[in-house]
Amino acid sequence: MSLDPSPSPPPAPREPGNIARLPFRTPLPYAVAAAGKRRLPLGLMSFLLAVVLPAALAAVYFFAIAADQYVVEFRIAVRSVGPVRSDAPTLLRGSVAAAQLGLDSNIVVQYIDSRAIVDDIGKTLDLRKMFSRRRADWLSRLPAAVPVEELVRYWKGQVDAFFDTGDGTITVKVSAFTPADALAIARAVVQSSQRLVNELSQRARRDTLRQSQAEVRRAEARLGAALLKLRQFRDRKGVVDPKATADRTLALAAKLREQRLAAEAKLAALRKYLSGEAPAIAILETRIAALGAQQRALDAEVTAAHGPGGEALSAVMGSYDRLETERGFADTAYRHALAALDRSRADAERRQIYLADFVAPSLPQEALYPRRWRAFGLTILIAFAVWAVGGLVLQSVRDHL
Repeated sequence: MSLDPSPSPPPAPREPGNIARLPFRTPLPYAVAAAGKRRLPLGLMSFLLAVVLPAALAAVYFFAIAADQYVVEFRIAVRSVGPVRSDAPTLLRGSVAAAQLGLDSNIVVQYIDSRAIVDDIGKTLDLRKMFSRRRADWLSRLPAAVPVEELVRYWKGQVDAFFDTGDGTITVKVSAFTPADALAIARAVVQSSQRLVNELSQRARRDTLRQSQAEVRRAEARLGAALLKLRQFRDRKGVVDPKATADRTLALAAKLREQRLAAEAKLAALRKYLSGEAPAIAILETRIAALGAQQRALDAEVTAAHGPGGEALSAVMGSYDRLETERGFADTAYRHALAALDRSRADAERRQIYLADFVAPSLPQEALYPRRWRAFGLTILIAFAVWAVGGLVLQSVRDHL
């Protein structure tokens, strides 16, 4: 039997309206490839812009443009001339002195970081010229014509001072574009700091002695006034020492009284065997009367006033005693003030401070900054981190959308 092959019937034409109902599926590998072709240029471009370009610019700057900076490091310390003792009161005072030295060291650090030292050093060094050398790159150098505020801000970036509370030392680092400039600036910083510490020491000495010196002046004035009143009193009364005069007068009166009593006793004895008209009795009576008159006169000098404007020696003694007591108090106060001044002077000597530069500035031989490979590596690391974080954030946003 022969087969008569006949052509298969052509497929029925599809209506235009049925086209939308047919499923349209793209194989998965082709979709991924298409998506990769769309995303790869964007990721590559972002990597080039965020990582490669900053790395290239950093390489050009650090290895071809950035100027060398030389660093001078020195160490100083604020010390006191006071002796160190082992007794408990001295140890307590030593702790207070150590705290004061710490405050003085902090003052030195703040001074190095202030405009005051810039103005002081600027009197001898041209800082603007040193920080704007031609060999310095445009990003690191200081513009030539800048106000002092900009100079101070630039100074804080070039000079770094740190106080170590552990050993009480101050470490200072000075950066400049030439070794000579760095050394000159470092030496100027040491000299200015020494002047500051000397001024602080002299001020502390003056403050310590000021009160004691004022007390001595007041005590001296009081003693001088008391001595002046005492001298005027002596000139006015005509008596150097009323008490001594009264003592001598009373002693003489006592002696006369003894003589009168002896004469009266002798007269009583003579009257037992002589008549009343005897010459010896008359002589003794006359002597007794004279001694009594002299005794009464001496007693009157001490207790009675003479004349209308006269003043008794006892009253003179009372006024003199008040003046002498005031002079004694003034003299004692003056002696105590002098002793306090001596103690304050010794304390001021112990409080005297000075600046010891035990690690002096020296000329650098090699530039320490910029650290090119480290800076270049940090630039690449930071750029890559920023690019990676940005990519993750962008991918998260796309996933949410």
